[in-house]
Amino acid sequence: MTQKERINAVIALLEKEYPDAICSLFYDDAFQLLIATRLSAQCTDARVNMVTPALFERFPDAKSFANAPLSEVEDLIKTCGLYKTKAKDLIGIGKMITENFYGVVPDTIEALTTLPGVGRKTANLVCGDVYGKPAVVTDTHFIRLCNRLGFVKGKDAYKVEMAMKKILPPDKSNDFCHRTVLHGRAVCTARKAFCEKCCLADVCKKVLKDG
Repeated sequence: MTQKERINAVIALLEKEYPDAICSLFYDDAFQLLIATRLSAQCTDARVNMVTPALFERFPDAKSFANAPLSEVEDLIKTCGLYKTKAKDLIGIGKMITENFYGVVPDTIEALTTLPGVGRKTANLVCGDVYGKPAVVTDTHFIRLCNRLGFVKGKDAYKVEMAMKKILPPDKSNDFCHRTVLHGRAVCTARKAFCEKCCLADVCKKVLKDG
């Protein structure tokens, strides 16, 4: 089986296993997704979803974040971890979007990564989920699965992103990333790969190697 045949097989199997490929963060617009994703660093999506309703009710847009008192933002996001750094970034994001982008969240990786605390993972998520552009979100689940499946070697997020961008069909890449998160949480976990119940077992390099 060629690499192209294997990636297409993996895509099809994950589509069957997880028909609903959606982001687990709750949001109503590009700005909310941007903020929620920044909060999700070293924090579970479930915890972020508990925090953001009150946060967005108090600060609904970039302009309100730009003028937000630091202490108040810190209090609202305290349970997300690293809250002091994140609070500064959220206010900085609000200021830059208000002052540099006329209040509109930019739609390119290059522009998004100029925002405080925003890396390529967050930028790809916004570009893919909000603006419908082909994107490769290289979170820890994605990196782990792509390594175990034998598509990449190594944990460097940028290198993994570039390698997978070459082999993933552009129209499938966004949903593929979401499905790897779902599969990484349910079956192919960081602690253990439950290969005996994995829908990808027949095409997985880890299974073929270990078996």
